[in-house]
Amino acid sequence: MTKLIAGVDEVGRGPLAGPVVTAAVILDPNKPIEGLNDSKKLSEKRREELAPIIKQNALAWSLGRAEVEEIDQINILQATLLAMKRAVEGLDIQPDHALVDGNKAPDLACPVTTIIKGDQSEPAIAAASILAKVARDNEMVEMDKKYPGYGLAQHKGYPTKQHQQALLDLGVTDIHRKSFKPVKLAMR
Repeated sequence: MTKLIAGVDEVGRGPLAGPVVTAAVILDPNKPIEGLNDSKKLSEKRREELAPIIKQNALAWSLGRAEVEEIDQINILQATLLAMKRAVEGLDIQPDHALVDGNKAPDLACPVTTIIKGDQSEPAIAAASILAKVARDNEMVEMDKKYPGYGLAQHKGYPTKQHQQALLDLGVTDIHRKSFKPVKLAMR
């Protein structure tokens, strides 16, 4: 019997705003998907093309997230691990094993192997990185409409000069991570 392997990855550890979003994907070995790679190595257009293909062809996929309040309360690493746990627990089929991008493992019901740069070597992790990135990026584009002037649609909440200046000029919103240094400095 084939073991069910879930690939798990996160997007959004570094931004000053918005949730950290994770995905878990169990690929169907009978339906290989061409072009899977680390989401950061793919164009936005290519990620947008691959996301529905992944969702359609995977045996199971799920998104997990940790909100800004959770990030500020338990720190970004713990929030990321919590979001990963939520993604895996949200799968319709529970995996026999999870492959997690990076060097820290979430507490899961199945065995976990961490793989540094796993999104470049493991197709299931690459698929998870694409789903998480597309979901978070689209959410930040929506947030840009709600919070104009910060440039969220462009930088997706990352600490660009434009974003840091906007924090000083416009102030901190409820989607900003108040435990992150540039946001703390803007609150003074």
